[in-house]
Amino acid sequence: MKNSSGKSPSVSSLLLASLLVAALSACGSNQSKPESDAASAKAAEKAPELAAKPVESKPVCKADSTKSKAKSKTSKTKAKVADAPADCFPAGSVAAPAAAPVEAAPPQSASGNYDLSKNKPVTDSTKAEAGQGTMVKGLNDWQGEISGVPAANSRFTKLKIGMSQQQATDIVGQPTDQGAYVTGKAFIPFYFGSDKTRWEMVFKGQGRLIFSNQAGFGSGHYLTWIIHNANEGGYR
Repeated sequence: MKNSSGKSPSVSSLLLASLLVAALSACGSNQSKPESDAASAKAAEKAPELAAKPVESKPVCKADSTKSKAKSKTSKTKAKVADAPADCFPAGSVAAPAAAPVEAAPPQSASGNYDLSKNKPVTDSTKAEAGQGTMVKGLNDWQGEISGVPAANSRFTKLKIGMSQQQATDIVGQPTDQGAYVTGKAFIPFYFGSDKTRWEMVFKGQGRLIFSNQAGFGSGHYLTWIIHNANEGGYR
């Protein structure tokens, strides 16, 4: 092949042209990667680091209804950074159980350790009605009642429901008056329970003691009603 001058091109010229064509082809095929591919590659590199970090859960707090909405100006000046309130707990955990209420010990009375705090004073023993006092359980499962309020230095405070007549008189002494009477249970056919008959003892300045008969055919009587009355005259 000859050029315009009539001379054949040299081998070096042809080699140079071939190299130039090859370089241009390589540049066209070797394009830069899109920006999206680069971002995906960076995210993939950071994924293991994010997975390794623990996820912190924010504490969940119950609404505190006891706090007043109105706050003093002095409280606003305090630092906001403080310990979490007592009713806050981490999310997902079980709420702390409420503290068990502490039961107050029953008030002790001077009358045989019976609670007579709800009793009203009795001024007339003959008008005292059953059921208006304090119902208690005494010795040997005897059920009884205590009415009125003990007088100062009353010997009745040493008695207990269920005591026999002899036990009671050994503690409080002999009555100023006494006597027996029947109840409505005595007229119930085939009734052999207790409290068909009663024995009443009167003590001046202290009150009265009522004893009920035992069940069956026994003759013993046991204390079932204590009537405190500081104004007791001493006679039935």
